[in-house]
Amino acid sequence: MSGSCRRSSFQCHVELLPDGRSRLPSVLRVVPELKEIMVNVGILGTGNLATALGRAWAGAGHVIVLTGRDPENASRAATEVGGTAQAVAPADFAARVEVVVVAVAWEGLAEALSLVGGADGALSGMTVIDCTNAVEFATGRLKPTSGSAAELVARVARGAHVVKAFHLFAGASWPYAGPRDSAPVVAICGDQPEALERAGALTGDLGARTAVVGDLSSARQLEEAAGFVMRVVAAGYNPRLAVPDVDPASPSA
Repeated sequence: MSGSCRRSSFQCHVELLPDGRSRLPSVLRVVPELKEIMVNVGILGTGNLATALGRAWAGAGHVIVLTGRDPENASRAATEVGGTAQAVAPADFAARVEVVVVAVAWEGLAEALSLVGGADGALSGMTVIDCTNAVEFATGRLKPTSGSAAELVARVARGAHVVKAFHLFAGASWPYAGPRDSAPVVAICGDQPEALERAGALTGDLGARTAVVGDLSSARQLEEAAGFVMRVVAAGYNPRLAVPDVDPASPSA
């Protein structure tokens, strides 16, 4: 089952879990005929993933606003993104954006959200996409002892509509411009259908496809998948070969 919508200059194609296999409450329903919707994408973070996503979305026509603890790093990141990208002070961030993308280290996650007013409700009602990779790179162990980084975002950023996405892909993955059938599939999860739609549309602007895998309680499983990938790579193998090749259209799937 699939749905499609038009956002910016790219086709947003969202793949849903087949009926009969799952009845997850957060299965994404895409509203048709949404065309040429540009948004101010706020990126909290100034590292490689932040700048790569910013460049890709700027290329799709979105306005990119970046912030972080260090004003110089934010200015550098805006220059790397190019175009109309702007660096702003953390206190001005929430008022300038419509969607927030969190691309910071796990250790500074709560502090970064508080810096932009998340704990005071400044992000309430906004779609907040959490890209945090809360994994110990040497061992593949998930750092939160319970729950997930995305659920921490939801607790700290009071009233935000949190979606987990993009943590499994390095910044160099974006934008994807190859054959449609080979486009990356970004697994996402969240509680609010509208936030899932918006995250799916932004995923489409990267050239990727979207699979909604559940509500926000599924985020821990998604985050643990990053650790699994790291362990397979550390063992000397391509993680693509460590999972079965399953055709979802096959009755036996």
